[in-house]
Amino acid sequence: MKIILAISLFIVFYTFAGYGIFLYLIIRIKRAFKGRKALASENLDELPSCTLVIAAYNEEYFIEQKISNSLLLNYPEGKLKLLFVTDGSSDKTPDIVARYPQIQLLHQPQRAGKIAAVHRAMNYVDTDAVVFTDANTFLNKDALIKICRHYSDATVGAVAGEKRVHIDENADASAAGEGFYWKYESALKKWDSELYSVVGAAGELFSVRRSLYQPVEADTVLDDFMISMLIAAKGYRIIYEPEAYATETASENVSEELKRKVRIAAGGMQSILRLKKLFNPFPYPILSFQYISHRVLRWTVTPFLLILSFILNVVLALKPGETAMQGLLLAQILFYLLALLGLIMEKRQLRIKVLFIPYYFCVMNYAVLAGIIRYFSTRQSAVWEKVQRKQ
Repeated sequence: MKIILAISLFIVFYTFAGYGIFLYLIIRIKRAFKGRKALASENLDELPSCTLVIAAYNEEYFIEQKISNSLLLNYPEGKLKLLFVTDGSSDKTPDIVARYPQIQLLHQPQRAGKIAAVHRAMNYVDTDAVVFTDANTFLNKDALIKICRHYSDATVGAVAGEKRVHIDENADASAAGEGFYWKYESALKKWDSELYSVVGAAGELFSVRRSLYQPVEADTVLDDFMISMLIAAKGYRIIYEPEAYATETASENVSEELKRKVRIAAGGMQSILRLKKLFNPFPYPILSFQYISHRVLRWTVTPFLLILSFILNVVLALKPGETAMQGLLLAQILFYLLALLGLIMEKRQLRIKVLFIPYYFCVMNYAVLAGIIRYFSTRQSAVWEKVQRKQ
C-alpha cells in the first residue's frame, strides 16, 4: 500500500507542480546552451492576410464593445477581414452587428452550436490566416500582429494567445482562483512553446493557418483544443504568444465556474479518446510527452488518485508506529479543511484570499470527476451552455 500511495502522490504532485518545475529547469538548460530564440519579425509587409472570426450567441450586452474593440485592432490596411457569425441568436446581437458595413455578418435562426457556426464561417474565409476569439473577450491593439508574425516560420501551424481574467479587488473564490490558475497556465504554455509546442489552444484567442484547418465532429465540445491539436498531430507546432491577449471577466460565481469546468472536463475526456494517436511517442516524442504531462493526467487519473491517496493514507495511519503516515494524513486533512473553510467563507461572502487556492483546487478536481461521469453517462452536445459572467 505504501508503494501505491507513493506513486499516487508522485503523480498528483507531478501533474500540478512537478511538470512545471521540470519544464522550467529544461528551459533554463536549453537557454544556457542555445540562448533565447530570436523574436519573429513584425515587418508589416510580410504579415499574411487574416480574417478575424467571432462566433456570438445572444451577446447583446457585450457585442457593441466587441465590435469597437475589433475595429481598433492594428493590422495592415487591406489585409484584415472581420466576420461575425451569430447563428441562433434570439436577442439583438445580429441587428447590432448589421449596423456596421465593414463587418461581414453571417446569421441564421437555427442554433446548432458553436462549432457548427465556426465551420459555416470557415466556408467564407479566403485569407492565409484565421484568428478566432470570443464575443465577450477584448483584445489588445497589436494582438493580430503579434500572432500572425509567427507564420513566417513554416513549421508553425497555429498560434495560441494568452487569456487574462479581470479580477476585482473584492473578487470571490471563483474569480481569484480562476485568475491564479490562468497565470500558472500561462507560465506553463510559455515553457511548452519554448520547448517544442503548446498543447492545445483556448478559444478566447487562437489562430490557425487556413490551409491546415480541419473540421471536427459536430458534437465536439472543446473545438478550439481539437482544431489546434489536429494541426499539431500533422507535425506543425503551436506557438504561444503572450503579447497577444484576450481579457474577459470571471464567472459570476463558483457555481457558474463549476458548470464551465465540468463541461471542459467532459470535453477533455472526449478529446483524449479522439486523439489516441498522440499516445504513440515515435512520430513526435516531445509532443506526446507534453500532451500526456500537461493534459491527459489532469483530465483522467489524477482526481481519482487524490481520493485513493487519502483512503490509503487513512488505512496506513491507523497502524501503530506509522508516524510518517500520520503526519502526512494530518497535512492532507489540513489542506481539505482549508478548502472547506474557503467554501464556508465563500457562502458567507467573506473574502480570505489565502483560502481561495485550496478551495479552487478542490473545485477543479471535483469538476473533472463530474465531467468524466457526465461524458460516459450522457450524450454530449456541442450546443453552447452560456456561463454567466461578472458585468
